[in-house]
Amino acid sequence: MSEASLLASPFLHSNSGIHSDSFYASLIGSSTHKPQLRQIHARLFVLGLQLSSFLITKLIRVSSSFGDLRFARKVFDGLPRPQIFPWNAIITGYSKNNLFQDALLMYSKMQLARVSPDSFTFPHLLKACSGLPNLQMGRLVHAQVLRLGFEADGFVQNGLIALYAKCRRMGSARTVFEGLPVSKRTVVSWTAIVSAYAQNGEPLEALEIFSQMRKMDVELDCVALVSVLNAFTCLQDLEQGRAVHGSVVKMGLETEPDLLISLNTMYAKCGQVETAKILFGKMKSPNLILWNAMISGYTKNGYAKDAIDAFHEMIIKGVRPDTISITSAVSACAQVGSLEQARWMDEYVGRSDYRDDVFISSALIDMFAKCGSVECARSVFDRTLDRDVVVWSAMIVGYGLHGRAREAISLYRAMERGGVQPNDVTFLGLLMACNHSGLVREGWWFFNRMTDHKINPQQQHYACVIDLLGRAGHLDQAYEVIRCMPIQPGVTVWGALLSACKKHRHVGLGEYAAQQLFSIDPTNTGHYVQLSNLYAAARLWDRVAEVRLRMKEKGLSKDVGCSWVEVRGRLEAFRVGDKSHPRYEEIERQVEWIENKLKESGFVAYKDASLHDLNDEEAEETLCSHSERIAIAYGLISTPQGTTLRITKNLRACVNCHAATKVISKLVGREIVVRDTNRFHHFKDGVCSCGDYW
Repeated sequence: MSEASLLASPFLHSNSGIHSDSFYASLIGSSTHKPQLRQIHARLFVLGLQLSSFLITKLIRVSSSFGDLRFARKVFDGLPRPQIFPWNAIITGYSKNNLFQDALLMYSKMQLARVSPDSFTFPHLLKACSGLPNLQMGRLVHAQVLRLGFEADGFVQNGLIALYAKCRRMGSARTVFEGLPVSKRTVVSWTAIVSAYAQNGEPLEALEIFSQMRKMDVELDCVALVSVLNAFTCLQDLEQGRAVHGSVVKMGLETEPDLLISLNTMYAKCGQVETAKILFGKMKSPNLILWNAMISGYTKNGYAKDAIDAFHEMIIKGVRPDTISITSAVSACAQVGSLEQARWMDEYVGRSDYRDDVFISSALIDMFAKCGSVECARSVFDRTLDRDVVVWSAMIVGYGLHGRAREAISLYRAMERGGVQPNDVTFLGLLMACNHSGLVREGWWFFNRMTDHKINPQQQHYACVIDLLGRAGHLDQAYEVIRCMPIQPGVTVWGALLSACKKHRHVGLGEYAAQQLFSIDPTNTGHYVQLSNLYAAARLWDRVAEVRLRMKEKGLSKDVGCSWVEVRGRLEAFRVGDKSHPRYEEIERQVEWIENKLKESGFVAYKDASLHDLNDEEAEETLCSHSERIAIAYGLISTPQGTTLRITKNLRACVNCHAATKVISKLVGREIVVRDTNRFHHFKDGVCSCGDYW
């Protein structure tokens, strides 16, 4: 007989026939929607069964499973003196529906009613404490667990471990686990402590427990494998992660969604984006978490365009993005550097529920700054009402990237007046701004001000200061700062000193800096190129040859210059010597036109910018074939007169190209925005925003 016919049956509506608790319990359990439960509840009153603890408990559980906690509570309140079972049902219902405060309130009422909890009460009560989280209440519950003798119950102990893990009290979590007799440690117990360590960023401890678990021959389940994969992901241990993947395949769990997400994240974080993409493709309907793993994996590994494409695909397929997916996509736009794409992303956020999200606002500010529009970045900043230190710092860093020190310092003063305390990123932005503007005194003052705010300078702060002092010619002072650093100088610090030595042709100190770099990072091509640049600037061509030979012996080659120019929302890439572009001949003619115009204007190429000991004609030909010159030529033939050209370069702009681009901007009447690896340059009317200080 169907449920509908049961409800319509004369047996249900008469005073004879089937009136047993088991009949109505079965009817309640088979209900598929809320009206049925209300009808059954009404019938219980007619039959005098409204006080049946068994049936009322069943009603509470089923209505809770429908998410109808209001009805569940009404049913519960109809009991004059409920015993433990209805209490457990209503507490469980609130906890499972994430109404954690209500669950704790009901527990307080239960205590006032002098009903003693049992082992079924505590797991859901502890889940509520974890969900809030409420450590103080959790400890009170723990005390009751001990007082009532449930400390050896596996489910209760797992709840306690989860509580302490959520509250970041791993010492307490470990104590609870160690207190559980070995004979009562199930796979759930082991998994709970492994997960706790993994979730709290302690992967080594997680793997130590996992190793013990394997020695005890505990059978692995999906949750344990997810936890250990997360630990290997934190350590970026690709080899061990692959070994776990092998176990997953052997156990036939490769289609489990949670494991696919963990495997996808592990491979993406370890730089194996193609493998992550294959796993992603195995999911018929990827959920939000998997989309987030894929988009963030693309973004963090430099596959910015793929990240943006995935974000668009996600929206098309009807998956609603959250803060994680939006922030990853915004970061990808910042990497790509397309202002048109950045504007689309800003408009999308403006139409979403996250338009007032402070974290996303700070990401948008950073995105616009890195896409070359500090004005758009400031617009986002101005419309953000709830500005925390992250938002202020993002705008200050944006000004720093563009060398607008006065605006950065002015904003910092406004931030101080607003009572917002600066952080390490704030000072990094200020130091960048002063560095790119040559404000040595101001930069030094901000650097020393960090300790007043109890902020310890890190590698990036020291690198900025060394660059600031070094490029201003204070090489001895820069070296003294390095010598007195309380932390070991890293690549960025020694690299800044070597760059300054190149600028001022200080060969001895530059060679010392280069040796430090070679010892720290011996396979980085950039260090050898920097040293070669120093020798070339000093016209020590025999030493240039020695560096080249050393690179050849180590199998190192100089990075090929590449520049991107944005045309109608698309980024076109150009490399030195690449003739594959379909409009190559037009581009080549435009390059020749530019060079002729430069000569007519009296521009003379700065030959020392070339690393080759070539004659004048050869050097000039080498210099004018740099990738940004080709990108400018393409931009000129592909956009209307007056359009701003936006170019991104994978290397630092050379002296010659910088000087030439200033003249070109005046000759063609265009603003040319160039983003190199160091900063932004805004060329307009023959002048660069950096004031020739970069």
